[in-house]
Amino acid sequence: MPRAAAPLLGFARLLRRCGFAIAPQQISSFMQAITLLGPRSMADIREAALATLAPSPDRRDEFETHFRSYFYGNGAPAIEGESDEETRIKDDRGMREEENQTTRQEKGGELSSAIEQLSSRDFQLDSDSLAPFRRKLASALPARRSFRTIRTRSRGTLDLRRSLSEIVSADGDIPSPLLRRRQTIPRKLLLLIDVSGSMKLHTADYLRLAHAAVQGAGRAEVFTFGTRLTRITSALRIRDRGQALARAAAQVDDWDGGTRMGPTLLAFLSVPRFSAFARGAAVVILSDALERGDHAELETAMRRLSARAFRLSLATPLAGDPRFRPATAALRAVLPVLDDLFDGSSVKSLTDFILSLARPAPAAAAIWKGVS
Repeated sequence: MPRAAAPLLGFARLLRRCGFAIAPQQISSFMQAITLLGPRSMADIREAALATLAPSPDRRDEFETHFRSYFYGNGAPAIEGESDEETRIKDDRGMREEENQTTRQEKGGELSSAIEQLSSRDFQLDSDSLAPFRRKLASALPARRSFRTIRTRSRGTLDLRRSLSEIVSADGDIPSPLLRRRQTIPRKLLLLIDVSGSMKLHTADYLRLAHAAVQGAGRAEVFTFGTRLTRITSALRIRDRGQALARAAAQVDDWDGGTRMGPTLLAFLSVPRFSAFARGAAVVILSDALERGDHAELETAMRRLSARAFRLSLATPLAGDPRFRPATAALRAVLPVLDDLFDGSSVKSLTDFILSLARPAPAAAAIWKGVS
């Protein structure tokens, strides 16, 4: 990249840190637009930014402030509520980190922490007990009707173009009409795995389950979150489980650290390409949901996820205790938007649930409302 382009790329990164939804394709268009314009003046750069980065009307004044401060001032403007720690996003497709969603430390709770603690993990291999789950997964996932069509002999709509072509080929004779129907395909499966210290005893099992899910389903995505957000899908596509888990372990930096569930889920939703993974998908969050302090960000993130997902489920190992009740403020707040709140303390309970996703079930609030 030319040295002169670095400030322009820095401005786009500044906007993303401030919460503007900007896709990588928009940044490329921004750079191309400046190339086409010359540019002859700062007004050309401003017009290119407005046309390609497309700030929403309600944030236009904020965009202008950032533009003036970045290009005319001595530095970027302060972001309200900014702290020294930010949720970082690592995408295994490009092995590149992006600073996103500013966050703050929060206090409260015994097992979880918001303080970032970076570490690594080494997973021990055992027998492949998930082979039956891997074989059944593709056919067990919920399905949807695609806009693409396939040929069928019955129960379809008339394929007029091909039928007319057949009539012409048969010199005007009327053969049997050709039919087509919309194709049925499995929905995407999205796994969001909590790798914080309070989930340390379950992380290894969750990663093995995620590897089996990626191998068994054609459209599965896996992310880990703690104090950072990391996409590990590409690592888990390696067929050999030992190599796949070793690659994933090397990519994740925040093993057994603190928990910032709300901010990391908001960071996931702030990246358009990641947010698209949740659209129409069966989303399963593997976490104890021990959010620190104010749970407003977690509630916002869960509501937005629920609006995008076909089904939103939370698997908590705490539900393995018969005395468990969703009594924390965070769980009470998100329970109305959850489709499922179930036991995530064992691999068997998780596999049984995922294989039952296609079957309808009462909402989580209805199930837990009658539990005293």
